[in-house]
Amino acid sequence: MIKRLIRYSIFILLTAALAYVGYRMLPATSKTTPTEKSEKKEHSDAIALSDAKILAAGIELAKASAGVLRDSLLLNGIVQPNQEALVQVTPRFPGIVREVRKRIGDRVQKGDILAIIESNQSLTTYELKASLGGTIIDRQTSLGEFVSEQKSAFIIADLSTVWVDFSVYRRDLRRVSVGDQVLIDPADGGKPIEAKISYLSPVGSSDTQSALARALVSNSDQRLRPGLFITGKLTLSAKNVNIAVKSSALQTLENRNVVFVRSGEKFEARDVEIGDRDQEFVEITFGVVEGEMYAAQNSFIVKAEMAKGTAEHEH
Repeated sequence: MIKRLIRYSIFILLTAALAYVGYRMLPATSKTTPTEKSEKKEHSDAIALSDAKILAAGIELAKASAGVLRDSLLLNGIVQPNQEALVQVTPRFPGIVREVRKRIGDRVQKGDILAIIESNQSLTTYELKASLGGTIIDRQTSLGEFVSEQKSAFIIADLSTVWVDFSVYRRDLRRVSVGDQVLIDPADGGKPIEAKISYLSPVGSSDTQSALARALVSNSDQRLRPGLFITGKLTLSAKNVNIAVKSSALQTLENRNVVFVRSGEKFEARDVEIGDRDQEFVEITFGVVEGEMYAAQNSFIVKAEMAKGTAEHEH
């Protein structure tokens, strides 16, 4: 009995010893410290990009600020001369053009000589003068040509203001009124031009099933050229918001809405809460403060660079 008890005790000791040795031989599992977790998160949610790389990638930077969200109606239109600031210059007497002093595109002042005409009746010459200051947009005469009072020789338009005529389809007519604001895009890379609808035609076109809505637009900088097609956004409603960023700035990262905010040479993936939005801007209710710079265009490139950086770190 004592021998059996001694053998059992030895067996227990040997088993415990083997278990301890096996535990010591197991590979150590590394535990991630809070600092390492922080560093990993910082690495995955931030990326350094130099100014040269930002420029090469076409990443546009913008400043977060207050904005206006608009519910708008997109309209197509054409630029026309302001017919109330346009004159057709016609010869007083029939005759032969002996001299032409102005051509299409020339700017003239009221009283400038446009041409010299020899009268058929008196065989003496007289001066054909501009009756309005503006730009010559058409000329219907040339040297040696016979002219008469039946046909205009020059058309002069004051292009400091122009008409922009929009086509409004019948389904949208009830939404458009005189006085509505419209943002006109001249497609020249500049800011939209603000104007208001000044005329809404009471009749429509049977061919296009649309009616004309006209805006009288200031054109002192000559951004609008008659004859060119144009687009406009008619404002149906507007809402002021404290912080707005471009819709193209919004990205998703691990099912989170983020905006890439720039600080120094780093872009940080900032978690944001969004509110209302329109076709161009989105309201930020939390996550970005006024004055912060962010990636407004081509923000997906920042996201791709961040994902690349994370993959390299994991390897």
